[in-house]
Amino acid sequence: MYRDGMLWIGQAQNETKDRVCIIPKMANRHGLISGATGTGKTITLKVLAESFSDCGVPVFLADVKGDLASMCQPGVDTEDMQKRIAKFGLDPFVYTSYPTCIWDVLGESGHPLRTTISEMGPLLLASLLELNDTQTDVLTIVFKIADDNGLLLLDIKDLRLMLEYVGQNLKDYTLTYGNITRQTLGAISRSLISLEEQGGDRFFGEPALDIRDWMRNDVQGRGYINVLHCAKLINTPKLYATFMLWMLSELFEEMPEAGDLDKPRMVFFFDEAHLFFNNASRPLLEKIEQVVKLIRSKGIGIYFITQTPSDVPDGVLSQLSNRVQHALRAYTPADMKAVRAAAQTFRANPAFSTEEVITQLGVGEALISFLDEEGRPSVVEQCKVLPPQSRMGAIEDAERYTCLLQDGMAARYDTAVDRESAYEILKARFDEAEEEARRIEEEKIREAEEKERQKEEERLRKEQEKEERERKREEERLERERRREEERLERERRREEEREAREQAKKTAALQKGISTAVNTFAREATKSIVRGLFGNRKRR
Repeated sequence: MYRDGMLWIGQAQNETKDRVCIIPKMANRHGLISGATGTGKTITLKVLAESFSDCGVPVFLADVKGDLASMCQPGVDTEDMQKRIAKFGLDPFVYTSYPTCIWDVLGESGHPLRTTISEMGPLLLASLLELNDTQTDVLTIVFKIADDNGLLLLDIKDLRLMLEYVGQNLKDYTLTYGNITRQTLGAISRSLISLEEQGGDRFFGEPALDIRDWMRNDVQGRGYINVLHCAKLINTPKLYATFMLWMLSELFEEMPEAGDLDKPRMVFFFDEAHLFFNNASRPLLEKIEQVVKLIRSKGIGIYFITQTPSDVPDGVLSQLSNRVQHALRAYTPADMKAVRAAAQTFRANPAFSTEEVITQLGVGEALISFLDEEGRPSVVEQCKVLPPQSRMGAIEDAERYTCLLQDGMAARYDTAVDRESAYEILKARFDEAEEEARRIEEEKIREAEEKERQKEEERLRKEQEKEERERKREEERLERERRREEERLERERRREEEREAREQAKKTAALQKGISTAVNTFAREATKSIVRGLFGNRKRR
C-alpha cells in the first residue's frame, strides 16, 4: 500500500503501532524475504509488489505456486479480511486489481518468454547444461567461432548444427582457437538433448524479450506487475535458476547508469532463491555477486525470497539491506544455528530478543528492518504484514486469457519468428557440400560405370577376338582337314588309277600274252599245219 510517499508494508506490534514502511529511494538497496513454509512470505511479496505498483514502479515476480497471477483481479471481501482491515485501521480499504502481464518460459500459461543462445552467453549456458570446465571452455570457443564467422546463434538447432560444423572442421580450428575434441562436442550435444526434453528449446528463440517491455505503467501511472508462471518451470530448477540469472545479467548490461533516484526503475522478486546458488560454479557466483552489487546504480532493486538467509551466499546477503523475516522453526541443532544466524543479521531491538521472537512469530507476522533516510538499517520491529488488495489464490483460465488479451504483449511475443541464422546458413553449406559430395559420388559412379563398361567392352572384344581366332583356327583346321581329305582322296584316286592302270596293264599284258600265246599257238599250229601239209603229203607219196 502506497501512502504519504511511502510503501506501507506492516504495522509494528509495539505500544505506538507505528507504520513500517520502505522509503522509495532506498528500495533499490535490495532486500530479503525469508521464513519457513506457510509463514506468509507470499502475502508479504504481494503487498510489496502492490505497493511498488501503486508507487509507479514496474515489478517482476516469479509465480512458483501459481497464486500470484490473481493480482490481476480485485480482492474478495471476507470476514477474516474484515478483521485484518480493522486491526490495521485501514479506512478506506479498497479491493483493487493491478495491471498484470503474465509470462511463461514454456509458453503455455502466459506470453512466451524467450531469449537467444547468443544473449544467454557461454557461461550461463554452460551452467544450464551442467558442463565441466573443459566443456565450458570448448563451448566458449564454439561461440567465438560463430561470432568470427558471422553466424547468429538464436535457438538450440543453431547451436546443435554449429557443434556439428566445428566437429567437421576440427583441423581448421584447433590450431587457431585451441584444442577441441569430438568427445567434448558430443558431450555438449548430449546435454542439449537433455535440455530440449525439459522444454529448453521453447526458451531459446525469437522474438527475444526486450527487458524494457517490462518497464511499463498503465494509464493511472501504476507500474505493471510482470508475473512469470513457474508452476512447471520449477520442476526443472536448473532452467529456472539460469533464466533468472540471465535476466539479472541482461538488466545489468542493458540499463544505463542512473545514480540515486527517488524510486527504483524496476524491482525484481526472485522466489526459491536457493536454486540460484546450489551447485553454482565459482565464476558464476562471482558474476551474481558483481551484478547484485552494481545494478543498484542502474535503478534496479532485487529482492530474494527463500526459507533461511543461509540459502544466500554471504557476498550477496551483505547487499540485501531491506529485510523481512518470517518465522523459522528450530527442530534440530542445524535449525537453531540458522535461527541464531538470522537474528544476528538484524539491528537489535532492546524491547525483545530477536532470536526468541523468530521462532514464535505467527502466520502473517514478521521481523522487519528497512533502511532509513540516511541509508542505515532501522531497529528490527515485530510486525503484522498488511493484507493485499488484490485477490489471493489462483485464477480461472478465462481470467488468465482475458489478462493476456488486455496487456498489449500478444502481438509482440505470442508468434515465434525463425529468421536466418547459423542453422539456415550452415544447413545451406551442408546441403551444398552434400550436393557436391553427391555430385562427386555420382561422378565416381559414372566413372566406375564407364570403366566397367570399357572393361566389359574390352572383355567382349577379347571374347570376340578369341572367338574369331577360334573360328579361324576352326576354319583352318577344317581347311586342313579338307585339304588332307582332298589329298587323301587324291592319293586314293591316284592309287585307284594306278591300281586300275596296273590292272589294265595286267589285263593288257594278259591279253597281249593271251594274244601272243594265241598267236604263237596259232602260228605253231599253222606252222605245224603247213609243215604237216608240206611234209605230210610228201610222206603219202
